[in-house]
Amino acid sequence: MPRQSETLDRATPRAIAVAALELIDEQGPQALNLRALAERLGVSHTTVHRRCGSEVTGLVDLCTDHLAAQLPDIGPETPWAEATEARFTRLYEMLTRHPGLMILRGSRPWLSRELLARLVEPQIAANLAAGMEPGRAMAVYRQMYLFTLGAATFVDHRDPGGAVAASRTALAALDPERFPALTGHVDAVLPALVDHEVHRQGLRGLIAAAGPVRSGPE
Repeated sequence: MPRQSETLDRATPRAIAVAALELIDEQGPQALNLRALAERLGVSHTTVHRRCGSEVTGLVDLCTDHLAAQLPDIGPETPWAEATEARFTRLYEMLTRHPGLMILRGSRPWLSRELLARLVEPQIAANLAAGMEPGRAMAVYRQMYLFTLGAATFVDHRDPGGAVAASRTALAALDPERFPALTGHVDAVLPALVDHEVHRQGLRGLIAAAGPVRSGPE
């Protein structure tokens, strides 16, 4: 039987988060539970419970902290627009790699300490330094954050071919007289369903609309 210290070493917060994300990615969000994680880590389910608390919210917070720690560390000397695009592009990439995590999150706000430290605080601080009033700084942050969450949530990046095929079938069943914009431009409409460039261009539009701001030191 492994010593308790060895068991805890196998069930660090990082190890639990990695195992949880693997389970979600491989089998879907419905597969995530303490016993499945414990089996994957080779520990008891009570050990996992002690590390993360409640079954869903604690695990989601651990996964969020683990991923948030990978957000870029951007210095205050970086121009505002460049720093803002880098942060939210990375957040989008992070979320689209783990779509099951978005399902588990539900409508709960993500207020994990690491996310607050790596995304929320530095972005709002950058907004303030760029000359925005506090209310405006928060509103600009929320616009980009909600846009990124929406773009990551409602686009099927796990199976883009399947998403396009299903959409093509649905559009083919529409009455062209009632839906001329959709049925008349199918080949132009479908690629945008799974195109990451849609988020990039939309984010850049929000950044451009957030000005006027200082782009760097005077």
